[in-house]
Amino acid sequence: MSGLSALLAGVWEFVVGDDWRTAAGVVVALAATALLAGAGVAAWWVMPLAVLGLLGLSLRRAGDG
Repeated sequence: MSGLSALLAGVWEFVVGDDWRTAAGVVVALAATALLAGAGVAAWWVMPLAVLGLLGLSLRRAGDG
């Protein structure tokens, strides 16, 4: 494995880890924050709500498995 591909694999493992759904939820929440802020809406509340929601879903999935 080349150095670059090893680096990319390490970054992927760090960001996504074991739960790709949580990583995808963070990306969606960041995009929503950017869109709202770009439209002139105060978007500070999006990420705290996303964190609470994603944490709850993650804990639910962990409890089911």
